[in-house]
Amino acid sequence: MKTIILAGIIAFGGLLTVNAQCKTTSTLVENFDTWKDIDKCWTAQPGKAMLYASDKRIVFYSMMSPGENMYLVTPKIKAGNYTLTFDVSDNGGETTLELFSVNNSSDPKSYVSIAKPSKITGDKKTYNLSLKKDTHLGLKVLLNGIHQAVYMDNLSLTPKK
Repeated sequence: MKTIILAGIIAFGGLLTVNAQCKTTSTLVENFDTWKDIDKCWTAQPGKAMLYASDKRIVFYSMMSPGENMYLVTPKIKAGNYTLTFDVSDNGGETTLELFSVNNSSDPKSYVSIAKPSKITGDKKTYNLSLKKDTHLGLKVLLNGIHQAVYMDNLSLTPKK
């Protein structure tokens, strides 16, 4: 019995250690070049589709599940004013991107829209954000056809001066 309890404490301590390494930040500069999988401080919510790191970028891929809500959630961001930029493109069809404030990355009910959905046109996206409290940012991509893909790269979140 003592062995089981000790193993549980060690496992729980390991989980706390992993989460403790993901600190609240005020700057993100990510080109995804070294990612082989989604970084442990980020969260992927692919639904029945696929959301993964490949070819030095993030790929949202619908497979046979168009209409799935797919989210890429950042590490926690400190309250403040920011500029968020990233490159985003698609392989055709109707695709949109929406930005969310995320209180709890594992609970989609805590996601609150902070920028209306906008069509993905292959241009660099820029958002001016005012975060009232420490929060994660969620980038939601909606793909409306089968075998559609959206590609995201060069994400930068910088504090406004």
